[in-house]
Amino acid sequence: MFFPLGDDNRGVRLKPWIGYALIACCALAWWQELRIGDAFTYAFALVPFEITHGQDLIGPMRLWVGDHPTDIPQFPGPHPVYLTLITSQFLHGSWAHLIGNMLYLWIFGDQIEDYLGRFRFVLFYLFCGVAAGLSQVLVLPDSPLPTLGASGAIAGVLGGYLAKYPGNAVRVLFFFRIIVLPASVVLGVWFLAQVLSQAGMPKGTQGGVAYMAHIGGFAAGFIWIRLLKPRAGYRGRR
Repeated sequence: MFFPLGDDNRGVRLKPWIGYALIACCALAWWQELRIGDAFTYAFALVPFEITHGQDLIGPMRLWVGDHPTDIPQFPGPHPVYLTLITSQFLHGSWAHLIGNMLYLWIFGDQIEDYLGRFRFVLFYLFCGVAAGLSQVLVLPDSPLPTLGASGAIAGVLGGYLAKYPGNAVRVLFFFRIIVLPASVVLGVWFLAQVLSQAGMPKGTQGGVAYMAHIGGFAAGFIWIRLLKPRAGYRGRR
């Protein structure tokens, strides 16, 4: 698997302030998760059951994993509960989860922000995140397990990047070597890995990664950006 380190930014004219702000918001939300704990994380995470039933779950929910019961804590969240489709995009489950997502946003987000402009980039990012969340809800509509992370929205950024800059050079770490590959290869392999991982999941089960959210977000970004015109004054690559 390729680990991205950077891309060719010579064509970017617009300072990616929105990308910086999104990273700051995710960092702030992570600090709140560390400070408050489960009461914050579970309140604002996306729970498929809550979305499909319009009900905010409160109190522990018992699941059976084989012959072993597991209690999933639930705390009061925002009203209406559908707001968790947005709030969950700023939460993360670990330091590695946060840093990995922010790295992808840092590398690939500036190109899309430059193409769309700042205001439309915000809408694009949040829309892809919502599409990602709904994709996960679609495959597990009654699951009480929380889904969280910016990866669905960032997958939309990757989809948009693939649609608009497939030939752009991306530096990646591959087996302890730094090589340069076109974005079509790097992002194509990433998307294929998500599809294969989702296909390998037993029906009706959920692992530690919401692969369907990645797939849905990526597809939303790839399709939507092709319907949008570039911002006024966009000149593209030199």
